[in-house]
Amino acid sequence: MGIHERKEREKEHRKEEILDAAQKVFFEKGLFVSTMEEIAEAAELSKGTLYLYYKSKEDLYLAVMMRGTQKLSELFHKVINAQASTLGKILGISESYMEFFKTYPNYFRMMYFAQLPHFHRQVSTEVREQCNLEQEKLWNPVVDLFQRAIEEKTIRSDLNPMELAIILWSSATALMLRIDSESQVWMERHHIDIKNTLRLSNTLLWNSMLTEKGQTEYQGYIQ
Repeated sequence: MGIHERKEREKEHRKEEILDAAQKVFFEKGLFVSTMEEIAEAAELSKGTLYLYYKSKEDLYLAVMMRGTQKLSELFHKVINAQASTLGKILGISESYMEFFKTYPNYFRMMYFAQLPHFHRQVSTEVREQCNLEQEKLWNPVVDLFQRAIEEKTIRSDLNPMELAIILWSSATALMLRIDSESQVWMERHHIDIKNTLRLSNTLLWNSMLTEKGQTEYQGYIQ
């Protein structure tokens, strides 16, 4: 191994150590309360060294969040590569998103917070572009599945595949946030189980977008 390769390897190793420390701090305290000083201390580095690798606390936050995006992408690709019909894979994507929420709640919360507009004003162009690439890796295969289902006539042809992905994602995310933070409140005040509400929401959305052929296949999955 040459000197350049060794230095690059050492640099990548140091970045991972910084991300490990930042993840620990962010998971415990969130973005607003956490400081670069705390992250540097957790990484056993100086704050100045942190800024050699990441230009802001927000850059670090997005870099940690991308770890979560990659885990979700891995779950999605496991479904996409499985032996199943196109509609079955889309339903599997929905289930794997819930699995991600249950298994990696801290990453889920980071992904939601990173969507807030004011957050991105502090993010460097480089990290933003990296994040956009990870998002494309996550979204493009899912949108392709919706397009294929439309071509197979299980989903209505008058619907846009990207819009369908956004609708299902947004609806599920909104209710998962309620599950994460308000389940007990909804049960105590209104006798509503938000997990059941999520299932009902999914059913209503699917019923609105499926063709007769799709409805027949869908019923086979939920029975």
